[in-house]
Parts: sequence; C-alpha cells; structure tokens
Amino acid sequence: MTEPTYDAAIRRRVWNGRLAPRGAGSSAVCSLGRRPYLNATTGSLITQRLGSISPDRLAGMRRGIEKESLRTQPDGRLSTHPHPAALGSALTHPHITTDFSESQVELVTGVHASGDDAIEELTRVHQFVYRAIGDEMLWVGSMPCGLPSDNDIPIGRYGHSNVGQAKSVYRMGLAHRYGRRMQTISGIHYNWSMPGIDNDGYFGLIRNFRRHSFLLLVLFGASPAVCSSFVEGREHTLQTIKGHTLGLPHATSLRMGRLGYQSDAQATLAVSYNSLQRYGASLQQALTQPHAAYEDIGIRAADGSYRQLSTALLQIENEFYGTIRPKRVIQPGERPLHALRERGVEYVEVRCMDLDPFERVGINASTTRFIDMFLLHCLLSDSPPDDEAEIAELARNQDRAAMRGREPGLLLERRGREVPLVDWALELLADMKSIAAMLDRASSSARHSDALQQAERQLRGDAALPSAQVLQTMHEQYDDSYVRFTLAQSAATRHAMLELPLSQAAELELRHMAQASLARQAELEAAPQPPFEQYREQYLAPQRLSVP
Repeated sequence: MTEPTYDAAIRRRVWNGRLAPRGAGSSAVCSLGRRPYLNATTGSLITQRLGSISPDRLAGMRRGIEKESLRTQPDGRLSTHPHPAALGSALTHPHITTDFSESQVELVTGVHASGDDAIEELTRVHQFVYRAIGDEMLWVGSMPCGLPSDNDIPIGRYGHSNVGQAKSVYRMGLAHRYGRRMQTISGIHYNWSMPGIDNDGYFGLIRNFRRHSFLLLVLFGASPAVCSSFVEGREHTLQTIKGHTLGLPHATSLRMGRLGYQSDAQATLAVSYNSLQRYGASLQQALTQPHAAYEDIGIRAADGSYRQLSTALLQIENEFYGTIRPKRVIQPGERPLHALRERGVEYVEVRCMDLDPFERVGINASTTRFIDMFLLHCLLSDSPPDDEAEIAELARNQDRAAMRGREPGLLLERRGREVPLVDWALELLADMKSIAAMLDRASSSARHSDALQQAERQLRGDAALPSAQVLQTMHEQYDDSYVRFTLAQSAATRHAMLELPLSQAAELELRHMAQASLARQAELEAAPQPPFEQYREQYLAPQRLSVP
C-alpha cells in the first residue's frame, strides 16, 4: 500500500464456461477473419513500433507481485488473532505486511527480470508464512470467508510510532467510510516497468489499459460467488445459488464490480489520465477539498480517539480506487503525489487481478506473461486522450465485464458504439501476436504464444474460464457452497505448501528479516517524535503535494 510508511438461477447452463453456446450461431463468437470493429492499422502499427524496442530495453522489463490473503481458522472463519510475531513487524518488514485488517496478510516480492522469478520468490515467502501461522490457513479466494460482525473485523495495527498510528487511523477512516467487510476483499497487484518510457508513455499505456482491462476481468476473474455474510445489511442484485452462497450467472469478478472496491463518493471523480499534470490536479483536489459526508464523520470522536485522517474525499492517495495506478518509489515521509510530480512515473501497478484459487500463490507464470504482453500492447497502441464521456463509458464496461462477463452476446461500449465483448477481445489478442512472437524469440521459448493461444481457446469456448471453473467445482464437489469450496482449496494449498521443501538458507534469511523488522519498529517507537496531531497536520499539509 502507498501510505505513510517508514520507507519506501445459476445452474448447469452457465458452468461450461463458454461465452456463447457452441453451434448456436451467436454473434458473441466470431472468427478472427471476421472482425467488423478492427482498426486494420493497429496490428501493423504495433509490429512497426516493436522494431524500435532494443533488446536491452526488452530485457530491462521488470515486474513484482503483491498478494493479499485473509488468515482463517481451520473451520474457515476469519482469524481475529493479531499478526503473528514470527512474521515480523507489519510496519517495517520488506516482504510480509498486512493490508486493511490485522487478519489480512500482504506478501510482496522484490523486483524481477521474469515472472517465473517473481513467482519463485512469492512461493518461498508463502512457505515461510505457512510455517509461522500454526493451524491457520490463507484464504485462497478474493471474496472473503464467513465474516463476523463488521465491528469484529480487526483493523491493522502498526505500533505506537506516528507513522504506525497514521496507518491504523487511515484504516479506521476506511471502515467508517465504506465498512470493514468491503476492505476484506483480496487480490493480486502486478507492478511493471520498462526502460525508456517517459511520463506521456506511461499515461498513454494507462489510458489504453483502462479501455481494455475488461479482457483481464474476463480471462482471469475468479470471484463469481460469495458468502452471504459479505453483503449482510447491504443492498445488492446477487442471486442465491444455494444456502448462504450468492452470485450471478455470468459473473467473472464480483471483486471488481459494484460490490467490490466501488464508492459512490469516488464515482463523482472524473480523473483524467491525459497527462501527469492533469492527473495530479485531479488527485490534489480530491485530497484537499472537504467532503460533506466525511465531515459528518469528523476527525476525532468525543473521547478523543481518531476516526479518520482527514475529511477530504480521499484521506491519502492510496484511497483512490482504480484498475491501474502510476507509481513512484517514495522517500521516507514523502507524499506519493509529490514523488510523481517531482520525479515522474517509475512503474505502473495493475490492480484488477483476482486471486486464482486453483494456484498455490494465487497466480502462475503464464498469467504474468500474458500481463506483460497486454501491457506492451497498451504501450504500443495509439492512445487518444480521454474525456468525461469515455471515463463514464469505461466505468460501465468494467461493471458489465465483472458482473456479466460470460453472458452470451454481451455488448460493451466503444466510443459511443456497442460492440460484442468477444469480438473486441479477440481483436486485442490478434494484435498481441507479434508481441508474443518477439518475447518468445527473446526467451527462446513459445511460452508467450502458448499463453495467448490459451486465452483464445477460452474466449472461443473451447476451454473454461477461471470464473466458470469455480462455479463448476462448487457445484460438482461442494453442493454449490462457496465457503466449502474455498475452504477445501485453502486446506489443500496449505498442505501442499508445508510439504514443499524450503531450503534452510531461505528460511534462515526470512527469520532474520522478521527479527530485524521488529528491532526496526522498536527503534522507531523509541525515537523522539512530535505529538500525533502535529504529525498528522504536517503530513496532510497541501503544500506537501506540490513541487516548488
């Protein structure tokens, strides 16, 4: 998370996973030779621009993974125990922290030259965590386990330093603004960069990513169902699958739909991604102007305890929800927006990936290769400026893809026209073939082309999508119960991770990191520091968002 830190009727007909019935003649399935909405120059333009990327730049691509998971008890209920001391300090550990809740572990890799290397590191960190949490498990689904009452979901605690208190107060603000249940949703964040991309290049990539991210929701969404405890007391449009399991017939990612990280207040924001300057101005306004509903909450309660960091629409930059973010590593105490404005975009953070419950660490190397290709496509394609009409259009597309992404014949909006989702998706895959070929040549393999072909098979209905696999496995093996399915997958993953050998050197290194992080937190808490209110006011001062 980027915040104050010490340093930088659902039945068999939908379970086959096809987007359109085979042989039904639906317009939702098209051949690559019949793509009426294809810009004929796109593929050749990408091929031409690929030629300008030197081997050194290509080899300089870097990626890292952040993965969130809830800790649960053996029966699948949320663990309310504190973050285990054996894992170190959630405030200062470089690889093991928490997200919103004390029960929500966040595991962070370093920066890697390949997705395979990132997966390998993420696996080692998982192994260490499983060995440290006793009989608890990591919940392998993005949508949470059976939850207690809202007030019983523990908010993350980071000690008594000012920076640690600020992290907890920020989370208290999230709880008051959105409720604690929404914050227990977990996912994968994929951080990516390549040398030679300037601010305009990154923002062009981001605009295209937002236009085309529906493809990732359909191909990798794995949260079509949820336990009814998640929506207790909330209005929703979900249908009962069976018992306490709710969902929608063609959903791909409830996490990315209206029940996930959505906010009526933030829906009023029309943040432009046309330049760093316009993006920064939009965020600064949201970070500094009070919002009436949040003024009603107040900064402090009658007893003096803090309720939130500020009354602005956004407490800090990280509260702005989105499928992708421009990022820059920050210096100690620096505001992220200031870092972006002063030193430019360093990498992008992809935020729309669900946990894959069939993968031990929630993602596999083939998926990382597809994301790499997708991001290069976004970078190399023409990226016209966005406007308020398109921003609203993209929000509607995201909701359709998340809540109805496998619906036969589903239409999306494309610059004022409605087009079949599958036609548009297959068009994108066709344009990515030259990228796959280039990356395969660089790696002396066919793995990128293989990932692309698998995506095409899924879109054409010849292989099941992850969201459909979840529903089918729930139905065939777990009496349509989301909790029973995810509990079984979590238990099997725990067993596999504990059985997987972990080298003594790797375990010793992670133990030393945990101990060092605890010592560092103790040093921070022992150091002189101003009263927290003074720290809060100074950190949130508007001038700290700008560059002189």
